Amino acid sequence: MSKNVGTIDKVIRIVLGLVLIGLALFGPKTPWGWIGVIPLVTGLIGFCPLYSLLGIKTTGEAKA
Repeated sequence: MSKNVGTIDKVIRIVLGLVLIGLALFGPKTPWGWIGVIPLVTGLIGFCPLYSLLGIKTTGEAKA
């Protein structure tokens, strides 16, 4: 499980995740806001399974 999420991508994912979770807590009380856990976790760990399947890397490293 090598890192495939770059710095800018991480920041965007973490912010988006926190906003969605915040909406679930303080906005309309729908369970859809909890989908924000996915970008939050992938941003924190630096690995996205979907990127792995599609062969995408935003880390700036060359593909091996």
